[in-house]
Formats: sequence, C-alpha cells, structure tokens
Amino acid sequence: MSLFSIGLSGLNTAQNALTTTGHNFANSATEGYSRQNTIVASAGGQYTSQGFFGYGSNTTTVIRVYDEFLTGQLRGATSASSALSTYSDQISQIDNLLADQKGGLAPLMQKFFAAVQAVADTPADPAARQGMLSAGQALVGQVRSASNYFKQLQSGVNEQVGTAVTQVNAYTKQIANLNQEITKLKAASGGQPPNDLLDQRDQAVAELTKLVGAKVVVQDGGTYNVFVGNGQPLVMGSDSYDLKAVPSAADPNRTAVAYTLANGGVFESEAGAIAGGSLGGLLQFRSETLDAAQSAIGRLSLVIGQTFNDQHKLGVDLNGAIGTDMFQLGTATVLPNANNSVKTTVATASITNTSALTTSDYSLHFDGTNYTLTRLSDNQQVTAAVPAAGATYPLSFSADGFNVQINAAMGANDSFMIQPTRNAATGFDMAISDPAKVAAASPARADAAAANTGSGTASLSKVAPGFSLPAGKITAKYNGAGYDFTDSTGAALVPAPVGVPNGGNTDYTINGLTFSFGGTPSTGDSFTLSSNAGAVSNNGNALALAKLQTAKTIGGVSSYSDAYAQLVNDVGTRAKSIKIASTSQDSITTQIKTAQQSVSGVNMDEETVSMLKFQQLYQANARVIQTATTLFDTIIGIGR
Repeated sequence: MSLFSIGLSGLNTAQNALTTTGHNFANSATEGYSRQNTIVASAGGQYTSQGFFGYGSNTTTVIRVYDEFLTGQLRGATSASSALSTYSDQISQIDNLLADQKGGLAPLMQKFFAAVQAVADTPADPAARQGMLSAGQALVGQVRSASNYFKQLQSGVNEQVGTAVTQVNAYTKQIANLNQEITKLKAASGGQPPNDLLDQRDQAVAELTKLVGAKVVVQDGGTYNVFVGNGQPLVMGSDSYDLKAVPSAADPNRTAVAYTLANGGVFESEAGAIAGGSLGGLLQFRSETLDAAQSAIGRLSLVIGQTFNDQHKLGVDLNGAIGTDMFQLGTATVLPNANNSVKTTVATASITNTSALTTSDYSLHFDGTNYTLTRLSDNQQVTAAVPAAGATYPLSFSADGFNVQINAAMGANDSFMIQPTRNAATGFDMAISDPAKVAAASPARADAAAANTGSGTASLSKVAPGFSLPAGKITAKYNGAGYDFTDSTGAALVPAPVGVPNGGNTDYTINGLTFSFGGTPSTGDSFTLSSNAGAVSNNGNALALAKLQTAKTIGGVSSYSDAYAQLVNDVGTRAKSIKIASTSQDSITTQIKTAQQSVSGVNMDEETVSMLKFQQLYQANARVIQTATTLFDTIIGIGR
C-alpha cells in the first residue's frame, strides 16, 4: 500500500476519463456515434489491524451509452419513412402529368369531341372535317406521350431497383466484415467491447434499413444476423448473401429482386415480399400505382378507338363509301414465363369487348391437371378451371373483354402473363388522313312520296354492324295493315321484311338497316328507302359520333371522361394520402431519433462538465503524488 501508488491510480483513471471525454467531443458530429463512458471501480483495500486501507481506483472498461430498444425502433421508423418518401416522390410525377389542365389528356378529349360536333354542325365543310382529323391526331399523340412517359417511369424504376440492390449488397458486406472484426477484437481483448466498431455496424444497419426493411437478430456473442422479406438472410455472422436485380421471369421488361442462397442458387422474390426502405417504396409504387395507371391509359385508348371505329363504320363518307376505322388500336401483350418447361407452346390474346376490359394483368397457369385464368389485381379466378384431359388445341379462354388462345398443351406449372391493356396505348394512332373519308352521313334515308295523303313518317333508326347499302331504291307502300317492300324493278323483296312493334312505331330491318315507320299513313302512301351516298350535308352518323363523348362505354357505367377523371382522382387521392402518411411518419421518426439521441448522442454541455470534473480529478491526484513525494523526501532528510 502506497500513497504514491494510490495517487498514480487516480491519475491514470482521470487521464482515461479525459481521453474518453475528448473522444466524445471529437465525434460529436459523427453520424451514428454513441457517446462513451469510462467505468471506474475501486482497486480494493488491504487489511490491517486498523482496518482496510484502499489501493486507489482502476478503469475497468469503456462502454457506449446505447439503448437497443430505441435503436430498433429508429431502424423501423427510418425504413418506413424512406419507403413513403420514395413512393410520394414517384407518384407525384404521375399526379402532375394526369392533373395538368392545359397539357393533359382531358382538354384534348374535349377539343376532339368539339371538332366532331363541328362536323355534325357543318358536315359539308372540308375545314371542319380536317379540324376533326387534326384534333384526333393531337389526342392520339397525347395518349402515346402519356404511355411513353409511363414507360420511362418503368425504366427509371428498373434502374433505381438495380442501384438500390447494389447499395444493399455493399452494406451487407460491410456488416458481415464488421461482425468478423468485432468478434476478433472482443476475443483478443478479453471481452472488452470495441465501441467504435459497434457504432459503425449499427450505422451500416441504419443505412441498410433506409434502402430495405431489414430485420436484425442479435446472437449470443453480439453478432448481427440480418434478414429481409419472408426471412431470407442477408447477413449470417461473417457471411453475406447478395440480392440480385434480375429480369422478372413473368415479365422480362421489369426488374425484380432475387435472393442468393448459401449454395449459390438464386431465386426471385415473391410479389410484395420486399417491403420498407426506398427499394420497398419503389416496388410498391410500381405494383400499386404505375402499372394500374399505364393500363388505365391503355384501356382508355382501346375504348375510345374501338367504340369510335364501330360507330364510324356505320356511316358513309363523301365518296359514298361505308366508313372505315378512324383509329388504329394497340394490341394485348402475352409473355411466357422464363421458367416454362415447354417452350413450344405459344399463347396469343385479342381484345373482344373493350367495354368489359379492366386495368389488371392476368395469369394463365397450368398446374399439371387444370388450366386457370386469374385476374392478378384481386387474385380472382375469372374462368372455370379447364381440365387438360380431353382438351383439344388450340384451346381458348375468354374473360373480361379479351380472349387467350394456346396452340398446344402447357407443361406442369408453366404460365403466361397476359396484359390486355398495359402497352395498348403505344399503338394508338389515326387510321385515316383524308377529310373526305370522315363518314359523317347516315348510310340510308327514307323519303316520303309527294302524293302521300296521310301523316305517316319513316326514318332510319338503327344501323347494325356489317350492314350493306341498298343497291337501288326500295319502295315501302302502306297496305292498310303494314308495309309492302319492292325493289327498283317493282319486284317484292325476298325475304320480305317483318314488322316489329316498337312503341307507337313499327320497325323493319333490311340488310342491317332498321327503318322505323310511325304516324298515321293512308292506304297507298309510300316511302322511298335509298342509299345516302352523295348526301354531303347529312350529319346522321356525325351526331352519333358526337354522342359517344357522354355514352357509358366502359362497363356500361362510365364515359371516356368519367374513366379518365376516375384515374386522375384515384392517383391524386393516393398521392395526397401517401404524402400525408410520409409527413406523419417523418414526424414519428424525428421523435424516436430525438429520444435515441437523448440517450446516445453527445451533449456538449454534459461533456464540458465531465471534462472539468476529470480535470480537477487529475489535478487532485497529481497533488496526492506531489504530497507523497514531499513526505518521502522528508523521511529521507531525517535519516541524514
């Protein structure tokens, strides 16, 4: 026992504490740094007859001030914030495009139908017809532009997924290396914690959770195991397992995330398995919003084009010819799964009823026994299972306005991805450029004879697809009970048209043309039914085309404008909801970080107080040593 030794132990303790405090000061701005404390303990004492006299103090360890619960909470909150922020940034781009009141699709649809109405008002005016074609060209151009923009967003998401995966792999390697280094240093130091490396590992995990929603499991030795998705390992001790950015097996045009197994195998993650972080936000944005918006624009182009074409082909143009397609339409996309065992089976899809189309993708799957067609938006089987036993090929499946056909049997667990509307807008274009080919006129007319004495009326009331123009004039003569029909030679029509009551009128259909007769005709009154070719001022079909603007052409419940407005509203509502959720989550994350930093962060005022305390401790122990030296010199002096 020595006063000098006691003072020296206190001096060393004070110096260690000052070193730790200085280290805290130096790292006060270091991201992820946890303040450290020097743990001091008594060195014990020696028994004498007068009692125990102390040996001084020892520094037992240096620990970081760390709350595992708050750190775990902060990781989860940060991951959620990053996901929502990324989702919000991405969806705002679509929201801005769709809601543009000047350059968006809605004003161009209004201008196009205004031009159609102008043709209905003045069907003989070539300028009005050219204006209609120009407005149509502007409309299809904007639709294709929107589709191309969505494709660019899809490409951008693919690139960002690849970048995020690369960053994830860099952090998992760093965590695995730190696990190994920490284990070595703890073993070499007799279990002392390498605090700065522990902080570096926590910071690497924090950066990782900004990218993906990773889960950390702490092993008994303090090693971190990191998992993602449904429990797939990213880090196991000193080993890391890379994620891979790979073309999706179901759709090679989109980048998917795949896992690496311990045996070196790679398999694609399931839809929705990767969540949290910017990577999870990207994938969620793509599946929930981008795919649906792109398909909605595709469906709108198909509905506008098909319904307009159908009606346009029910009229005649300035040349007297039956109308042709006004618009060119895109087609459905069918993609074989890259893992299909039978590569020779080919599937094709065609649109059969644009009114019944949805904005979903579909999967045609064969489980080895039955074929099933599933709508992926709600995971509902849309056709009855078709047994492979006894099936004849080509084999067709129809649902939701489209038809799929396979030319041969599929292998067990093979599948095809069907995208009826996803890429349809890219093929949307004008099919005619000649104003004379605008079929504004009705195909036929009914003219009352000048000698009629009754108040009978006749008009063309309906035109069926596939109709044919009257080859010559047809005379309809009232016989007192109905009408007799003769051709231009006076011969009776064969077969004779049959009258069908329709309210107060009677309808007669001839070669797809339905004429409605009403009023009170006198016996012998007649009407001449003839082709409308050459009737440049007739606007019957143009009026029908104009009415399509408000017709419920989508599912029988929505017009073109209604469908587009619903898309704008859905995206806008979701964008607002995501933004609010992001702001709220950021606030929660800030609160948790504040709580975590109140425990682990460096407080300059506290460290200043600690430095003054340990400085005084150092000076006091130096005085003890000085006193011990003086006493020793005095004793030496007495001996002289």
